[in-house]
Amino acid sequence: MEIESLKKLMLIDNELKRRKKNDKLSSYNTKKVHKKQMEFHKCQKRNRWVFGGNRSGKSQCGAVETVWLARGIHPYRENKTCEGWVVSLTQQVQRDVAQRKILYYLNPDWIVDIVMLNGRKDFAENGVIDYILVKNVFGEISKIGFKTCDQGREKFQGTSLDFVWFDEEPPFDIYLECRMRVLDRCGIIFGTMTPLKGLTWVYDKIYLNSANDNDVWYIEMEWADNPYLSKNEIATLSATLSADELESRRYGKFTAHGGLVYSEFDANVNVIEPFTVPHEWYDNISIDPGLHNPLSAHWYAVDFDGNVYVIAEHYEAGQTIEHHASCILKKCEQLGWKRGFDGKISALIDSAANQKTLASPKSVSELFLDYGINVNTNVNKDLFSGISRVKSYLKNAKGESKLFIFSTCVNMLREIKGYFWGDADAPVKKDDHAMDELRYYIMSRPDAHSPEKETPTTIQLHKDKLISRNRRALLNQMRRGWGM
Repeated sequence: MEIESLKKLMLIDNELKRRKKNDKLSSYNTKKVHKKQMEFHKCQKRNRWVFGGNRSGKSQCGAVETVWLARGIHPYRENKTCEGWVVSLTQQVQRDVAQRKILYYLNPDWIVDIVMLNGRKDFAENGVIDYILVKNVFGEISKIGFKTCDQGREKFQGTSLDFVWFDEEPPFDIYLECRMRVLDRCGIIFGTMTPLKGLTWVYDKIYLNSANDNDVWYIEMEWADNPYLSKNEIATLSATLSADELESRRYGKFTAHGGLVYSEFDANVNVIEPFTVPHEWYDNISIDPGLHNPLSAHWYAVDFDGNVYVIAEHYEAGQTIEHHASCILKKCEQLGWKRGFDGKISALIDSAANQKTLASPKSVSELFLDYGINVNTNVNKDLFSGISRVKSYLKNAKGESKLFIFSTCVNMLREIKGYFWGDADAPVKKDDHAMDELRYYIMSRPDAHSPEKETPTTIQLHKDKLISRNRRALLNQMRRGWGM
C-alpha cells in the first residue's frame, strides 16, 4: 500500500512539473487565486459553501475544485479516480457559467470524450453537455456529469458519487437527494452562490448551522476580495445598486425585509478564537431563563481597556433549573470563576425569573439561589436602548469594536446572525434568548462615553478661589481651638 501511495504522489508531482506556462489551471494556482479562494480549497469539511457577490471569484472556486478532483491533482485532498456532478439551475445557466468555466480550466489533451445533450462536441461550449470523461494522472478515467434543477428530483436519484458542486442555490429537495448520492462513498458537497432569494433553507441549514455541524463550513466573498476588480469598477458597480442589492450582490450576504438588527456585526472582527483569559478580567454571567425554551447563559469578561469578551456559554432546552444550575456551576469550576463572600456564584437574570410557576412554589430566582447561584433580577430590559448599546459595542462611531465573542459560543453567534427586524419596528421574537441576556449584560456596564469636563469660566474660577480661601481659614481656626 505504501508503494502504491508513493507512486500516486510521484504521478501528481510529475504532472505539476509538466504543466506549461500557458496552462490556465496552473495560472489559477500561481497567479489568479486570491486568499479566500485558497481558504475554500484548503478547508477539509465535507460540506463547503462560498457566499459571494457577483464577480467575486466564487464560480472559479467551484470549477477549479471540480477539475482538480477529476484530474486527481487536488493539492489539499486525497486524490483518486472519481465521479461527480455539476448542478446548475437551468441548461442555459449550465452552458453560460459552470460548463464554460470547467472547459476553460480543462485542457483539451485531458479530455477523453464529451457526450452532449444537444449541440456538437467539437463546439461543446455552445451546446449543453451531459458528461465529460477526463483522463487523470493515474491513467484512469474520471467522470464529470452535468445536471440542472429544472429536471426535478427524480433525475438525481440512484447514482453513487464522490462529489457534487452546486453552482448557485438548488431547491432543498435536490440538495437532500445529492447528499444521499455522496453518502456511501463519504463524498463531498460544495456550493458557490450569490444569496439573492432571501432567508432560504441555505440560510437556516448552512449559514446559521455551520457552528453546530462539524461537516458544514462557509466563507463570504465580496468584490474587494477579488484583486482583479479595480477600485473604480467597484465604485461604479456599487453606485447602481440599492442597499439590499449591495449586501447580496457585492458582499454575498443574506438579506431579509427590515434587515439585521445587528448589521454592525462582522464575523471577521467580532468573532475570535478562544484564549486563556486572565481571572482579573472575569466580570459576570448573564442568564435568560427557559424551561421548554432554551435557557441561555454566557460568561463575560472585561479587559483593562473596557473591551468585553463572551468566553463561554450554556444553552439548552427542556431541562430543570437544577440541571441548568449544575451545568453553570460546572462551567464556573472549569473556568475558575470568582465567587462572592457567601461562596455563591453571582449572575444577572431576566426579572421574569421572580415569577412563580405551577411546577414549583418557588420562583426561578429562588430555585437558582437554592442551587448555589445568587441571581440579580434588577436588570435594565429597555429593548431599544439595549440594542443601541450593543450596537455601539459591536462598532462605535469611530469604527472601533469593543465586543468580542469566542468562536465556541456557537448559539450566540447563530442568534446574532439570525436576529432580524420585524414589521412592527421591533425584532422578530424568535431564537433571541442569547440576544436578550447579551442586552442585560451590556446595559449593566457603565456608560463608556462619560461627558467631558467643561472649561470653567472666570467667575467660576474666582468663586472656587474664595471657597478654597474660606475653607483654609476655617481649618486654621479649628486647629487653634484644638491647640494644634
